[in-house]
Amino acid sequence: MAERTVGEEAHRIKRELLGVGERTKHRSRTAAPLKAFAGAPGAQQRVYRFRFYPTADQAAQLHRTFGACRWVYNEALALRSKAWQDHRVSLGFAETCRALTGWKRIPERAWLKEASSTVLQQSLRHLESAFSRFYKGAAKYPRRKSKHRSDDAATYVRTGFRWVEDARRPGTASVTLAKQTNPLDVRWSRALPPGLLPVKLTVTRDRAGRFFLTVPVEEVIAPLPTVFLPGGHEPKAVGLDLGLLSLVTLDDGEKLPHPRLLAKYGKQLATLQRELHRKQKGSKNRDKVRERIARLYARIGDVRRDLLDQFTTRLVRENQVLVVEDLPIANLMRAARGRSRRRKAALSRSITDAAWGELLRQLRYKCAWYGRTLVVVVDRFFPSTRRCSVCHAKGVKLDVSVREWACAQCGAVHDRDTNAAVNLRAEGMRLYWTVAASLPPPRRPPSVIRASELVALVPAA
Repeated sequence: MAERTVGEEAHRIKRELLGVGERTKHRSRTAAPLKAFAGAPGAQQRVYRFRFYPTADQAAQLHRTFGACRWVYNEALALRSKAWQDHRVSLGFAETCRALTGWKRIPERAWLKEASSTVLQQSLRHLESAFSRFYKGAAKYPRRKSKHRSDDAATYVRTGFRWVEDARRPGTASVTLAKQTNPLDVRWSRALPPGLLPVKLTVTRDRAGRFFLTVPVEEVIAPLPTVFLPGGHEPKAVGLDLGLLSLVTLDDGEKLPHPRLLAKYGKQLATLQRELHRKQKGSKNRDKVRERIARLYARIGDVRRDLLDQFTTRLVRENQVLVVEDLPIANLMRAARGRSRRRKAALSRSITDAAWGELLRQLRYKCAWYGRTLVVVVDRFFPSTRRCSVCHAKGVKLDVSVREWACAQCGAVHDRDTNAAVNLRAEGMRLYWTVAASLPPPRRPPSVIRASELVALVPAA
């Protein structure tokens, strides 16, 4: 493999072959280190999302902005890939910004000036973040954004929008984006912290044609009071067994029914998919059917997120410690091969409909917000299902169709899912007390405890 090109030769390649201009601004100014942003003690990032209804002119301008952001991202990705593959020259955010200036000066690409320059620079920052994750091994090599696959999004920094808080309704504001004259018609479903001045906004448009305004906020979230068992000082804990027959089963026998939204709307989706297949590609009628399918999927996603949000909020409010099993969701979702591929495809659809990943994600950040502890039992071979929760005797391997079984040692009859939840709670509390006993008295256990990270959490004696 050829070595990386550096020095004057790299500058010449960037200038003559790649079209990256020289740095002309602030050459005489001494570079000063950036000051780190010091937020309020205990502040955490919280994202507020609001729907807004743009006018026809605003929607057209946003549509052009989305297209410009996507084009700049793809062009910068192609430029960085070409620079490394052909010349072994590494480009960064600064070089792509100078390349963007050159692209705007080309008469055929004058439409780039219709979008705010800060929005296009943020698109380049997103590409830089994608490469950073790739270099760290946390993600694959960045790929091009497709008009039909990627969601439309544009990020506006502080100089790219005007924010005027409404004095009559604290927590709401009049928001006007760059290149627009009228404020957005935002539906403030809840109030933001009063006196807030966001540093950036993100405008998105989903496949169903809905526009959303995302506002990240650094906010101090007060933890909830500690929940103890009645008549004692032991934290209240709950074991959660995730499944497909019942979405979640608690250790006290309560079960959250599986909504099975994909099955509920399956016939309607199949009808629309067949109708889409019969439409001519590129026609307006095909776009209308595609939008109807997207709206239906959006409805399914909204119902699913609302159900999980209410359920996880109740769990976090009522319990101090929550114990779940670390499920290999990615492995379970692998494509099926061989004779059982149809059964495996049906299982993958059920797992997708259950949204286990979204459930665990909500539990993680809510436990971090409100001072709770989520214990993840990482040992996937832990016999939570076939171990008796009364005498701890390990029974025989059970088929998936067996929902109840009797212990051969003590004769106790168990519900399969409830017994697993009880065993998970016991194992999770063992890990919880192991970590709690190793910490100094003022410190609380972390918001997430994993069995694989237990060695790192317990300090050496």
